[in-house]
Amino acid sequence: MIKYIGSKRALLPHILRAIGAVLPPGGTVADLFSGTARVGHALKAAGYRVLANDHNAYAHAIATCYVQADAERWAEPARRILAELQRLPGRPGYVTETFCQRSRFFHPKNGERIDAIRDAIAALSAEPELEAVLLTALLEAADRVDSTAGLQMAYMKRWAPRALNDLELRLPRLLPRPAAGPCVATCADAERLAPCVEADLAYLDPPYNQHSYLRNYHVWETIVRWDRPEVYGVACKRADCRSRVSAFNGRRSIGPALARVVGALRCRALLVSFNDEGHLSRAELEAILRARGGHLEVIAIPHDRYVGAKIGIHNPRGERVGTVGRLRNVEYLYVLTERPVPGLAAARPPASAEERVE
Repeated sequence: MIKYIGSKRALLPHILRAIGAVLPPGGTVADLFSGTARVGHALKAAGYRVLANDHNAYAHAIATCYVQADAERWAEPARRILAELQRLPGRPGYVTETFCQRSRFFHPKNGERIDAIRDAIAALSAEPELEAVLLTALLEAADRVDSTAGLQMAYMKRWAPRALNDLELRLPRLLPRPAAGPCVATCADAERLAPCVEADLAYLDPPYNQHSYLRNYHVWETIVRWDRPEVYGVACKRADCRSRVSAFNGRRSIGPALARVVGALRCRALLVSFNDEGHLSRAELEAILRARGGHLEVIAIPHDRYVGAKIGIHNPRGERVGTVGRLRNVEYLYVLTERPVPGLAAARPPASAEERVE
């Protein structure tokens, strides 16, 4: 899957154990902020029926591929088409001009390939699930040859070594449909969707600070939408990055927005993932969840910060400015259930890193 600042790769074992303690496989889990769908994909593999949602088009495409699309239906058709797309010669277009010449996210040879492949996918007018598989394969191929530190707010001053490699399409790791039933991916605002969601458990991993995922991954949004937008700034961000603002990125708005989502959900259990660097303190999050009623337990997990934190802040000339802050933070899993769940102890890190609220 693509490099992603919000990835839960390292936290997956804790998340899966916590959900497994509350809900056995076969139940329905709603993921309202699915991102790269890493959690939804793992839950589908574990036998859950997953409802994955994200308001960004690139995240919806990824969730449609990894959560909604089933291997037995789409793996072989997608494999054949990807082999044909892989043979296409490059042809310069929007990506080459915008992300290789005006900026330097990709080497021009790969930008031309992305242009040619994306145009070919559009011309197929494929079924939504098949198109999502093809688009996800393209995003992942582009991610393997980009020239960034993992965010698209900036690019490397000199080409990253991987940027000189040739773009290679690979079939995403599709999963068979779970016995629990078909999984679904939606593209909606979480607040508007919450009252419509019916699930056994809801998993919430909202943005935790002012950094917008749309701005951080605007290149993926453009490749999926293929709308050739006007851009601004050195990083050639989409013009609508200025207007498409989420309440979950605002210090004052995130609390009321999350409270509305939590209050509207129709589910027996909640699991909320949040970071100790977020706009909401632990006490504020606990208050939001306790207002719903039930038993709240908190699992604290020390975690390395993303690679950009280790690189530090640089000015436009590539000079380091300021000093690197802390390299570790704490990820919290807030588990709200109707009654205490003894099995949650298995989701905890070693005793020295534990933190528990009864």
